[in-house]
Amino acid sequence: MLLADKDIKKALKKRKIIIKPQPNLDVALTACSLDLRLNHEFEVFEHSRIPFFDPKHINIESLTKKAKLYKQRFFILQPGELALASTLEWIELPDDIAARLEGRSSLGRLGIVVHSTAGLLHPGFKGRIVLELGNHSRIPIALYPKMRICALSFEPLTQPAQTPYAKKKGAKYAGQTGVSGSKIHLDY
Repeated sequence: MLLADKDIKKALKKRKIIIKPQPNLDVALTACSLDLRLNHEFEVFEHSRIPFFDPKHINIESLTKKAKLYKQRFFILQPGELALASTLEWIELPDDIAARLEGRSSLGRLGIVVHSTAGLLHPGFKGRIVLELGNHSRIPIALYPKMRICALSFEPLTQPAQTPYAKKKGAKYAGQTGVSGSKIHLDY
C-alpha cells in the first residue's frame, strides 16, 4: 500500500519523512508520489580505459570523469551512456517506511531512465539518492540541475524494521552526500 498525497504531506509536516530542501509541494506532489530534483554533479564512465568491469576488483574513482555544473549549464547524456548523478534533496526515512524510486513519464518518453536496478530505498535510509541515468534514445538529451528528474512513492511496513538500513553493519551507501559509485568489491 502506498502513502497518498495527504499522508505524504502529514509525514513531512511531522518530520517522520525528512526531505531537505523540501520540494515545492504544489509542483512536486502527485496523488501518491513526490518528485525530486537533479543535483549538479555527474560521473561518467571512461569506457575506453578498461576492457571490462571486474566486480571483485573495481575502482570506480579511477574509471569515471566527474563533472560539476552551474546554474546556466546543462549536462548532455549521450545515447547508450550511463552516468551517475544524485538528487538535490537529502532523504531520511523512518524505520517503518520504505520508498520506491521511479522515473518521470515525461522524461521516459524521451528515453531517460533513472535507475538500472536500484529502485528500493530501505527503511532507515539517510542520504542523497544516487541515480543511474541512462539514455535509451538515439538522440543526446540535455539534463539541467534542479530539474524534476524522478519520483518517490512511500510504502509503510507492517512493523518497524528490526535492522534499518543506516544501522545495518556494512551499509555501503548510508549517508551518501552526492554521487557515489559502485562498492560491489566490498562484497568479496
